[in-house]
Amino acid sequence: MRQIWITRPGAPDVLVLREAPDRTPAAGEVRVRVRAAGVNFADIMARIGMYPDAPPLPFVPGYEVSGVIDAVGPGVDATRVGQRVLAAVRFGGYSDTVCARDEFAIEMPAAMTFEHGAALPVVYFTAHHMLVYLGNVKRGDTVLIHAAAGGVGLAALQLCKHAGAVTIGTASASKHDYLRAAGLDHAIDYHTQDFAAEVRRITNGRGVDIALDAQGGESLKKSLRSLAPTGRLFAFGAASLSPDGTRDLFSALKGALQMPFIDLFPFNLMNDNRGIFGVNMGHLWDESKILLGQLNQLLVLYGDGAIQPVIDSTYPFEQAAEAHQRIHDRKNVGKVLLTA
Repeated sequence: MRQIWITRPGAPDVLVLREAPDRTPAAGEVRVRVRAAGVNFADIMARIGMYPDAPPLPFVPGYEVSGVIDAVGPGVDATRVGQRVLAAVRFGGYSDTVCARDEFAIEMPAAMTFEHGAALPVVYFTAHHMLVYLGNVKRGDTVLIHAAAGGVGLAALQLCKHAGAVTIGTASASKHDYLRAAGLDHAIDYHTQDFAAEVRRITNGRGVDIALDAQGGESLKKSLRSLAPTGRLFAFGAASLSPDGTRDLFSALKGALQMPFIDLFPFNLMNDNRGIFGVNMGHLWDESKILLGQLNQLLVLYGDGAIQPVIDSTYPFEQAAEAHQRIHDRKNVGKVLLTA
């Protein structure tokens, strides 16, 4: 099998294609011949050495794949061989053959493409977990979506539209027309506009009911202060710790010091009737009831046409560095995939 390895921290060219023997699935596992694999921002952070959950170097990144089961381990129904599945894995997804836990390899709807299958698990689960499972988004709510043109951002936009919520999104100006066509109600250029001031203007000073923030640092502080009474802030990343996509300890320290420590003092949260949640899908790996329940809900929404992954671009495994570079340069609108 072919695998993409992160050999050392650094630029996209540290990604190396290697050959390895195919694994034999262990008890409770299935083996999937991969057709597509998702590229996520967590992979970028792992590559530059700023993702604390990453395994020791060298390792194969990747959380999600789609493909066809070609073998099963002991205890797994043999009739699964030949099924088209999407699968969640804990690293190792940048491979044309993976072994996944049986329960996390879910048969795809007949109409679902392999590209959609690989693009759905991470970003849609993250968005659904924040907005629906924890956030109770409902018609009439106002939701602030940072990085609205990214994978999680577009997934969140679709879920908000389905719920009937009003959406405010931050993105570079070049992506605003696309986002408006996709249903975004209010677009903010984070390069030239103060998003907190714009939120106050758009909401007539009330603030938003839900804010989704993967930036951290100063952005997280301003997002918290942009909440309306009973507002919920979801922190699911810290991109500000590496603003230029490199490992810079000074930038990381600066971003950490800008976090809203004072604002999070319990009495402040109580008095303001606000809340903040932390979300890390990788740390829910053992909560299979939560994961599978939400993934099954997402497949229902996909079948109903309420959600549909947006594919920005696909790259063969040999061009994994180019895939990372596209996300590094913030050029993508939607999901970047590797294809086998």
